Amino acid sequence: MFQVEAACTAREGSDTETAKRKYTLFTAKQLLWLVAPIVIEQIFSTSLGFFDSLMVSNMAATQAVRSNASNAIGNVDYINNLIIQLFSAFATGGAIVTSQALGAGDRERANKVAKQLVMLVICVSLGVGGVCLALNKPILRLFYGNVDASTFAYQRTYFYVTAVSFPFIGLFNACAALLRAQRKSFSTMASAAISCVVNVGLNAVFLFVLKMGVLGAGLATLFCRAVPAVFMLVLLGRRDNPVRVRLAERFRFDGPMVRSILKLAVPSGVESALFQLGKLMTNTFVNAGVYATGAKSITGIDEAGQLIHINIQANGNAIANQINNFASVVGSGIGTSCLTVIGQSVGAGDPDQVKFYMKRMFVISYVANGLCVGAILALMPFLTQLYGYAEEAKEIGRHCLTFCLIFQFFTYPLSFTAPSVLKATSDVKYVMVCAVASMFVMRVTLAFLLTTDRIPGMPELGAMGYWIGMCSDWVLRSILFSTRLLSGRWKKASGLIRESSEPAGEGAE
Repeated sequence: MFQVEAACTAREGSDTETAKRKYTLFTAKQLLWLVAPIVIEQIFSTSLGFFDSLMVSNMAATQAVRSNASNAIGNVDYINNLIIQLFSAFATGGAIVTSQALGAGDRERANKVAKQLVMLVICVSLGVGGVCLALNKPILRLFYGNVDASTFAYQRTYFYVTAVSFPFIGLFNACAALLRAQRKSFSTMASAAISCVVNVGLNAVFLFVLKMGVLGAGLATLFCRAVPAVFMLVLLGRRDNPVRVRLAERFRFDGPMVRSILKLAVPSGVESALFQLGKLMTNTFVNAGVYATGAKSITGIDEAGQLIHINIQANGNAIANQINNFASVVGSGIGTSCLTVIGQSVGAGDPDQVKFYMKRMFVISYVANGLCVGAILALMPFLTQLYGYAEEAKEIGRHCLTFCLIFQFFTYPLSFTAPSVLKATSDVKYVMVCAVASMFVMRVTLAFLLTTDRIPGMPELGAMGYWIGMCSDWVLRSILFSTRLLSGRWKKASGLIRESSEPAGEGAE
């Protein structure tokens, strides 16, 4: 009897040692120092568009001018975000390959991938920036052809200036992804903080001192993207980095390595770009609404003293979107962290360790998301009053925010952390198909039907229709991605097993 107990005790001790050996790739402290700076970085990055729109809405001008100028910046930011997602997808593909190489202890491959990624993103961003400069007016006409002339002119100015910043955005995203893959998230946080300070400072000078209006906001955004991009490139070239990139070194594209990046980047890019396209389309539904009667539109005076139309549904929607971006920033930061944590776990080649860190990241995501949503709900009355919009627009923003934050509390980790986890295992095609299908079936279709004022018999919910479509999309995404994780089929995509023969329900246990 004593021998049996001794044997059990020895085996338990051995199991404990094995568990410790398996699950110390990231200690709790290491996870904290990885995730917290990334979340703070996301807050700084999200604040760029927020401060542009907020400060423009309070500049010295008539309420109509402030409203239309701020609305123009918000509209162009939707297009810019779509394009930024393309650069981010390339960075994601490179970061996954780099993280998996580092997890496997192959630094030589990680360095080669890093240089290929940086050069690839620079080339793509230069090309995209050139196209947007050349096709400024047609692109804006495609999405926002129904806005009034004043808003459209502001949009053209802001889009011209911000398109020049695209190469810097591409470089920043690539460098940031590679530094995160090396667990150097404090560096990316510092860079984002620099960007935020530069943006606010230059906005104050250009808008309130030089009174440059939308042009000033665009120039502030350009400079605040250029400075941190150069800073990040310098940090990535340091000799003490496990992975370092120096642009001055000889370089040529490596076909097989570029294909390994594109294999992950293209599905992620398609998914991210179409996701942003769906958001852009649903935003245009709110902007394109005529809303000629009732509390859905008001009139104001422009700089020339002319009577112009102000779409308060669009203004209210802009308020809700910009504040909700802060509510989503924690989930977004944790999703970005998953690329490093899960990617390195997959590279280490232990499925049990991968599942362990999946669970841990979901716990972190739910706790942090709940705290963030609660804070935004508590601060919402104060935050909406910061805008220089009409009171009717602020009220619309508050209603939309309350509705979406309730859904976000329950669904955001499953609908956004889960796909990041799947991407880190290389299961990018499933994420692409499900995300795109959910976007267009739920968000775009519902938003169109509920916001339009051109289909007889349909409810004209204005901005609220946009948020009903969005929350419905979150619910469907949650179901699709959680089902995939529980099935265990991600193991086949990750290469951890050759065939996925596990019974459903064992994959994430």
